[in-house]
Amino acid sequence: MKILAHIYEAHKKEFLCKIDSGNKTVSASAKGTVLKGNQLVAGDKVLLEKNGDDYQIVDLVERTNEIFRMNIRERKKRITAANCDLVIIATSVSRPLYKQGVIDRFATRSFQWDLPATVVFNKMDEFEDDFDIDFEMRRFENLGIECFEVSAEYPETSSRFGRGSFKDLQKKLLGTQSIILGQSGVGKSKLVTALSDKKVRLASYEIGKGGKGVHTTSWSEMIDCGIFRIIDSPGIRSFSLDDISPEELINFFPDLLPITLTCQFNDCQHESTTKGCAFYRGDIDSRTADIIGSRLLSYKRIMEEISSGASSWQRKSN
Repeated sequence: MKILAHIYEAHKKEFLCKIDSGNKTVSASAKGTVLKGNQLVAGDKVLLEKNGDDYQIVDLVERTNEIFRMNIRERKKRITAANCDLVIIATSVSRPLYKQGVIDRFATRSFQWDLPATVVFNKMDEFEDDFDIDFEMRRFENLGIECFEVSAEYPETSSRFGRGSFKDLQKKLLGTQSIILGQSGVGKSKLVTALSDKKVRLASYEIGKGGKGVHTTSWSEMIDCGIFRIIDSPGIRSFSLDDISPEELINFFPDLLPITLTCQFNDCQHESTTKGCAFYRGDIDSRTADIIGSRLLSYKRIMEEISSGASSWQRKSN
């Protein structure tokens, strides 16, 4: 008899699985034929068979999506999670300092994965007008990304700009399986604990020198929060996009793509001195011109980074 389960933690040879038909968590090995050609990850739906007291994964249910980056050297995907409904991008409004470029990189990945995203501004109880948070929210809302203003430490903190509150975020997550991303130290662990109404408690990341977080885990794990599940990813200080080719980057900037298609030349560099560039012809709606300008700057910064390694990227991918 095959048993349907979800993988909550994936290690090299052992997998922590939760059986769907009950509240039982078991450790399971995986059949060689399942591991061949597959990377079993947190969020995967699998079929188990029981032999005495032991469980074995005998099949992988087809995924709806994958959280991945490309391993250029090995020319294959490095999958870290699967079957997600939403990407939760967590950021801090105090320590560590908010970084627009980092959040733009997370958003770029969400579009690459073809998954809806939401940006959660955490630590609102510590917000001291260090940056224009209203403008940052409008940038993401222009992309169709919903924003929330919360405090994991004090969940009842009121929404300052009328965007989503902590309770609104909880409602959005009902029945979902999401992945939470963010730099170390932004309060992901405390946020997950608070969202679960303290049903689960995770170890918090420490804040190191310079306000940067110090990550404590090296693998993704799924947390059962009762009425929703969240996959927690390892804390990181940066979010490289160097596995994306310069040619495909614009596809993950859906707010800029339609504009670039009206440029006079296909190889337009989108500089103010470039003849026929659509960004400087005065066609852009004045209500979003500042947002588009900011997003274009972000795109060009990322393009510069990945283009500087383009020759090695092309050699490795050919």
